Amino acid sequence: MLRVDGTRIVEGSETVRLRGFGLGGWMNMENFITGYPGAEFQQRKALRRALGEDGYERFFDRFLDSFFTDDDAALLQSLGLNSLRIPFNYRHFEDDDAPFVIKPEGFRLLDRVVDACARHGIYTILDLHALPGAQNQHWHSDNPTQWASFWTHRHFQDRVVNLWEHLAEHYKGNPWVAGYNPVNEPADADGSTIGPFYARLEAAIRAVDPDHILFLDGNRFSTQFDQLGDPMPNCVYTAHDYALPGFVDGGPYPGTSRGQYVDRDRVEQTFLDRTHYMRETGTPIWVGEFGPVYTGDPQRDEERYRLLQDQLEIYDRYDASWALWTYKDIGLQGLVTARSDSPYRRRIEPVVAKKARLGVDSWGSTDAGVRSILDPIEELFATEFPDFQPYPWGAERWIHGHVRHVMLAEAMVGEFGRAFEGVEPAEAAELAGDFALERCDIRTRLADILRADGSAGVVDV
Repeated sequence: MLRVDGTRIVEGSETVRLRGFGLGGWMNMENFITGYPGAEFQQRKALRRALGEDGYERFFDRFLDSFFTDDDAALLQSLGLNSLRIPFNYRHFEDDDAPFVIKPEGFRLLDRVVDACARHGIYTILDLHALPGAQNQHWHSDNPTQWASFWTHRHFQDRVVNLWEHLAEHYKGNPWVAGYNPVNEPADADGSTIGPFYARLEAAIRAVDPDHILFLDGNRFSTQFDQLGDPMPNCVYTAHDYALPGFVDGGPYPGTSRGQYVDRDRVEQTFLDRTHYMRETGTPIWVGEFGPVYTGDPQRDEERYRLLQDQLEIYDRYDASWALWTYKDIGLQGLVTARSDSPYRRRIEPVVAKKARLGVDSWGSTDAGVRSILDPIEELFATEFPDFQPYPWGAERWIHGHVRHVMLAEAMVGEFGRAFEGVEPAEAAELAGDFALERCDIRTRLADILRADGSAGVVDV
């Protein structure tokens, strides 16, 4: 069983530096990863209407079975990687109309990937990515609004404690599970609840499973740690380390992005700032998410590969573990991508194009097509509400969140569903099968970088 020993994660007397991917888009779906607008539950409702119950069930059965298999685990192993962070949505384990009643189907899905990874020498980190009530203000917590109600409703918190007690009971003693990442990117607006909740959750999990590591994200989307207090035993505190030049609207690297000049030294300083808590408290460093998005422009993408290589070199030098976001998608960021000429990609292409034109997705699109809408709103707020700086990122991103990522996204959900009208159940299953590895392409430049970096893992000390 892995455990924390000072600044190290160890197996027995050997240091283990976890290096791998996050499995975004599988048990927690995200709009930019598989192409729908809005939040996962909205997409599912639209597909149920379009495909009917049988088609809906066959689509998602095939999708969940095909998205990650032994073949995918073998690919990770071939790159010299040794870990996979598995995000999942609470809805796989619990229904809102039956709170505290745990469904066994979620364990079947998780077990299959945990076991596939174990067969290829890959540790898994179990990541609750979407919590009841939403733990942050963004789409990836399956949140259709910009309110994180998890932090203000004890009912939601009780349900998460109950779920993790069941998960801990199920996975205790499993040495290939590196540990539990119980809350992805929390965003507790006033910062008063996260520390006490973590202490409560840690005690509840330890009462069931005293051995597994807890990987605890900082507040404000895993960038703020001063509200967590002193480190708890056998815990790793995780920073997320996205760099400005790697965003879809990022500038050249090195160069200026969002008004800031970013070069390798700036990237390192940002990493040091984000991991100050870990280095100050003498606990291990795990970068739970990072990585650039790719544009399709060879020159710009080569700059992003250079950025990635610089980050990997920095992490190596500071003995930081990491999980690159994300493993598989429809072409923006993944190592593995569903082919552009696949039946699934062709069917959703008009929706994806419209999302890009209207800047609907937060991750992977820009506001260029809707400046005529945003300009007067931003000017109005600057004039009438100059001191309005809502949590977590201020007025401009709050406005974009409401206009682009909530209002326009929700309006497009029906269009996504209509793209599947007339699809018979057997065809629905085939469409979902387009995410199987044998039907996908591999981003070879990214694979080469990871393979070249890849002699870490278990290191004798």
